[in-house]
Amino acid sequence: MDAKSRILSRIRHALKERPKALLPEHPHPAFSQDPLELFLKRLTENGAEGHLVDKEGARKLLADLARGLPGAAYGKGVPDALRLLPELPPEEAPLGVSRALFAVAETGTVALSSEDGRRAQLLPPVHLVLVEEEKVYPSLLEAFLDLKSLPSALGLHSGPSKSADIGQVMVKGVHGPGRLLVAVLQGTW
Repeated sequence: MDAKSRILSRIRHALKERPKALLPEHPHPAFSQDPLELFLKRLTENGAEGHLVDKEGARKLLADLARGLPGAAYGKGVPDALRLLPELPPEEAPLGVSRALFAVAETGTVALSSEDGRRAQLLPPVHLVLVEEEKVYPSLLEAFLDLKSLPSALGLHSGPSKSADIGQVMVKGVHGPGRLLVAVLQGTW
């Protein structure tokens, strides 16, 4: 028996007599507020910008952001129709554009998959996240229950990067983008 098997065997034996933990009931009552409305409200409270757009509105939002920029870093899930700027490496791009796996209304959070490309999500100073309207869930639990599979890593972003570690002075953009915009995409994509 190899070391890994011995260790796992000892853990199973130690846990055999312990009672199984019961899962709690859903911790939140049904939301009375529309999840999309709550999501956009929470985004604003978190210091991010939320936009409800159709295909044309998404292109206009991106064109406005792109004005005067040399290029952007794109996540793998960004549709070709929204790749308006030349592609730059994330460490050189002033704008990152990626697609969220889902969003959580309760906290104003977007869930970004590592499969989309984490560098485009973290290195540019401005980050635009695209998420389909039907992927805005009331709670994180409901989003996880609806997922078929999880990526190897999942980033939960609830606003622009900020820190007050040094001298209790709030600084944006310390560990990631200092400006976060989320475009909730309406209609078929």
